[in-house]
Amino acid sequence: MLPVFIILALEDDTRGKSRRVIQLSGIVLTSDSLKPLPYATVMIKATRRGTSTDYYGFFSIPVRELDTLVFSSVGYKRAYYVIPDTLEESKYSAIQMLTRDTIHLDETVIYPWPTREQFRHAFIHTEVPDDDYDRAMKNLARAEMKERLAKMPMGAAANYRHYVNQHSQQLYYAGQQPPMHIFNPFAWAQFIKAWREGRFRRDS
Repeated sequence: MLPVFIILALEDDTRGKSRRVIQLSGIVLTSDSLKPLPYATVMIKATRRGTSTDYYGFFSIPVRELDTLVFSSVGYKRAYYVIPDTLEESKYSAIQMLTRDTIHLDETVIYPWPTREQFRHAFIHTEVPDDDYDRAMKNLARAEMKERLAKMPMGAAANYRHYVNQHSQQLYYAGQQPPMHIFNPFAWAQFIKAWREGRFRRDS
């Protein structure tokens, strides 16, 4: 295996002169909207060495004069750029635009039934569901709303209001004896009514 400096010398002498190393920086944009193209691939064609753009489409890579750069990204056509050998400085900036690559595929029709007979049978015997208005009317029926209200637990807002009401009642009677409902005639009337209706009866 040849030493590294010999390989570099052979590479430099292939074109008859020394090829300087240049730090190439730039931005990859879309040709239709001129927006930065993130995570695009920037590769040197001869060495298969490269980098990728960041989220803002910016890249920076060391190259040599007369190197061919390949810009590629999914959904875009490849673009090639040759580093000129007439640069006077060791830094160079470039803006590369990529064109969208439109791929046309053949039409594919997918049927949920294997045969036409099964499709015809399913099409004829399928029950059409109610529309949005009919479903809304069923959900807003008085019996349906009453059943849901009885079975639905309290949510966060209802629990918060219940806690605030209890706390306010405690603060209202702070420093004094709260009233006893045993002397409340309305409470006695509700108790007698519930007792007559059998609400306190035990199930055997």
